[in-house]
Amino acid sequence: MRFLHLIWSNLKRKKLRTSLTLLSVVVAFVLFGLLSAIQQAFVGGVDLAGADRLIVPNRVSLILPLPEGYRQRIEKIPGVAGVTEDTWFGGVYQDPKNFFAKFPVVPDEFLGMYPEINLPPDEKKAWDDTRTGAIIGTNLAKRFGWKIGDKIPVIGNIFSKSDGGDWEFDIVGVYTANKKGYDTTQMFFRYDYFDEARAYGKGNVGWFIVKVGNPDEAAEVAKRIDAEFANSSAETQTAPEGAFFQSFAKQLGNISLIVALIAAAAFVTILMVAGNTMAQAVRERTGELGVLKAIGFTNGQVLGLVMAESLLISLLGGVAGLGLAWAISSRGDPTGGQLPTFYLPARDLLYGFGLCVALGVVTGIVPALQAMNLKVATALRKM
Repeated sequence: MRFLHLIWSNLKRKKLRTSLTLLSVVVAFVLFGLLSAIQQAFVGGVDLAGADRLIVPNRVSLILPLPEGYRQRIEKIPGVAGVTEDTWFGGVYQDPKNFFAKFPVVPDEFLGMYPEINLPPDEKKAWDDTRTGAIIGTNLAKRFGWKIGDKIPVIGNIFSKSDGGDWEFDIVGVYTANKKGYDTTQMFFRYDYFDEARAYGKGNVGWFIVKVGNPDEAAEVAKRIDAEFANSSAETQTAPEGAFFQSFAKQLGNISLIVALIAAAAFVTILMVAGNTMAQAVRERTGELGVLKAIGFTNGQVLGLVMAESLLISLLGGVAGLGLAWAISSRGDPTGGQLPTFYLPARDLLYGFGLCVALGVVTGIVPALQAMNLKVATALRKM
């Protein structure tokens, strides 16, 4: 710390060059942070998946339904502690751009299956008592300004009503999340109302959600479920909830690889810029470094001074960039519903800080070694 003033003075020598280098580092880490938030939005469900939950869809395709009667057979399979159903509803609210996920569920079973959802008891009772009742997440309520008591019309684009009219739902509850990152942009309504009012497909569900008694036996229970419906007209392909979310995300491509490639390209560019800046700064101060050595600075101290300059630039720019990315991502989904779990995870902030240090070390090590090995006589001749 006693050489901090000297280090800072060296950085201020070429203010424009230092400022541009800092700005390039800031931009790189803002990009890293936002890409991490986008990745979290696509694959965050894998982190939130319950180890004791299985998803049972149709073996051929997720869009093909399963008979609701499968429930009784699944309940009898050893290792199964609970079963509920779920279906992708689709639907349009006012405009196709107003996308948000909607699911018909069995209220008590669904809330018991997902303790991540927090719904006040009075609102839960209202959901049980209201056939057209629906609950929405806090972010969805905030997005449209909805509140309890509002009636929401939805045009069915997958499931139409038997009477030809629009679907109407009464908002009876607003749920919060007990777990960081859980999606609060969804709407859940009652399956019995949905099944009774739809024009076709009665008695079918999109998939089943199964809770296993012992998470260690989840793989074995999944095999038993699939064996139960083998060679039937609607075979199943059961998977852990995390694997189900992961396969769903992969339909859009390998998001992790895409993010890694973009981030790598940005950091290679910044590495070249910052490395060149440090090398040029050392060359410009060859004579001064010689003077420092002549008055008693050791090779190690000279090495430390140059490395400290590189680390300071990297840490200042990196921390500022990560902070800016965090501030942007903390405002939530910028797409209005397409990326409901858009936020910068703490692990990526720590990883980003590690990259700051690594960037400083890599860009500074070569110039620092050159400065350390500089001969006093050679350096003084260049003054």
